[in-house]
Amino acid sequence: MRRRGAVLLLALLILLAQPGSALAGPRLSYWGAWIGRQLTGEEAPWDMDAATQFEERVGHRLSLIEFSAPFASCEPACHFNPFPLTPLEQIRSHGAIPLFSWNSGASGGGDQSKFGLAELRSGRYDRYIRYFARNAAAWGRPFFLRFDWEMNGSWFPWGAGVNDNQAGEFVLAWRHVHRIFEQAGATNVSWVWCPFVGTGLRQFYPGDRYVDWTGLDGYNWGPESPLALPWQTFDQLFAASYRRVARIAPEKPMMVAEVASTGSDEAKAGWIGEMFASLRRGYPKVRGLVWFDKADRDAQWPVENLPAASAAFAEGLDGGYKQNVFSHLKRSPIPPPGP
Repeated sequence: MRRRGAVLLLALLILLAQPGSALAGPRLSYWGAWIGRQLTGEEAPWDMDAATQFEERVGHRLSLIEFSAPFASCEPACHFNPFPLTPLEQIRSHGAIPLFSWNSGASGGGDQSKFGLAELRSGRYDRYIRYFARNAAAWGRPFFLRFDWEMNGSWFPWGAGVNDNQAGEFVLAWRHVHRIFEQAGATNVSWVWCPFVGTGLRQFYPGDRYVDWTGLDGYNWGPESPLALPWQTFDQLFAASYRRVARIAPEKPMMVAEVASTGSDEAKAGWIGEMFASLRRGYPKVRGLVWFDKADRDAQWPVENLPAASAAFAEGLDGGYKQNVFSHLKRSPIPPPGP
């Protein structure tokens, strides 16, 4: 009997240690938000009061703050954007990890044909990329760089089928930019490859040598949204793509880098609760989650002003999501959070 009891105890301990086990403790994950202008009139991290107000309303401190910039801004005349030193410093001082979504396009109505993948590969922007990489290396602190995300879609100038972009060009362009950062010694950059949920993802994967984390973006627009799409649960949006990415890059940690739902306060709260339950149940590789907390394309994604939705969000974060204790983070590539 003693031997049998010991065997059963050993089996239980092994089961408890299995990722995704119903008996295992929660996997620790980073969490964050891409916070819009609705709180203070300016987005975080340019106004960090927006991040503080968001934290106060959901009752948890951010471990990731996402923001973005294109190569160029054309409002009205085109100019290349500077390296975002101040936003990066503000996020780190806050105790969070920067998640910088940098793209090879132009905002404000610039000629997007000049920002196709062939132009990127040709070396046209190498001087600017090199400047960026050198500044990243000089800053020296770890941050996530989500470069040219949602490349499998057709809504960005680097996307599939846009600007005469050819099959296989994205991989070559990504590797080209990555090599410039390597040459500059920017080893503090953690590269995040992040398609939109969907099919045909493998053709866009640059290879394990050029990627530190994988990611996925996905939204529940719903029938009352401007797109009037069918209501979709988190699993309906993400499950199939999660399995594809896990097969493409089985050794890489994953983040959900953009996610949100439309709907009434009650409907959104239910969707958020289901999202956290799904992540605990069936997505062991996901070690980071970022809510898209912005009003965008006539859709209202924010949660902080909806009592039921913000409460559901706060309850979900109680299940193993790290708060902002990362001011002294030094390790690169950034590892998934530990105890």
